[in-house]
Amino acid sequence: MKIALLGYGKMGKVIERIALERGHEIVLKKDEFNTYDGLSTADVAIDFSIPTAAVANISNSFNANVPVVSGTTGWLEHYDEMVKLCNEKQGAFISSSNFSLGVNIFFELNEYLAKIMAQFDSYKVTMEEIHHTQKLDAPSGTAISLAKGVIENSNYNNWTLEEAAKNEIHIEAKRIGDVPGTHTVTYDSVVDSIELKHTAHNREGFALGAVIAAEWIVGKTGIFSMKDVLNLK
Repeated sequence: MKIALLGYGKMGKVIERIALERGHEIVLKKDEFNTYDGLSTADVAIDFSIPTAAVANISNSFNANVPVVSGTTGWLEHYDEMVKLCNEKQGAFISSSNFSLGVNIFFELNEYLAKIMAQFDSYKVTMEEIHHTQKLDAPSGTAISLAKGVIENSNYNNWTLEEAAKNEIHIEAKRIGDVPGTHTVTYDSVVDSIELKHTAHNREGFALGAVIAAEWIVGKTGIFSMKDVLNLK
């Protein structure tokens, strides 16, 4: 399989190594200093860039008839536009805040717990996410996905970085050192607390999941999620 890497930072380099180990070929390593030359020869594009580059990366891929796996966060105000373009081009698209197998299991547990806790008004939910100091967006896309998972399965209607109102989820975003990613969902009451926590030890899980998603999407048409890739539906 021929892969175009759109974004060649720390994650891009880990994805490159894992892709090569799995027998794939890298035909483009796109950063701010080069062009999209080679994109049209790719079987799939993996976008781990920055928020300001994601839309151009994804658009150029669809226009070149190349399916896209995108792990970039902080650009999702344009998500519907990219879905529309994908459908117009009869392309294939997976956008996920986190491709880690463990995190996607964590998402499922979070939704299940939210359904249970929705019955108990005595508990207030809060979230904390910790990432490396080079992460540009806050809160993380993973934290937003967790908050949405709670909102869709409870009486909460919004998340905020500020002081939370009654039906809002407060997210505390911390940027510390070189932390790959830690996310905690806490249900707190006067008598006890329940915590659901995922801690990434390195970037390997994110990169492997992205490559597995890229392998899965080749030859398909439509809009997909990691639930499809991992058969969690």
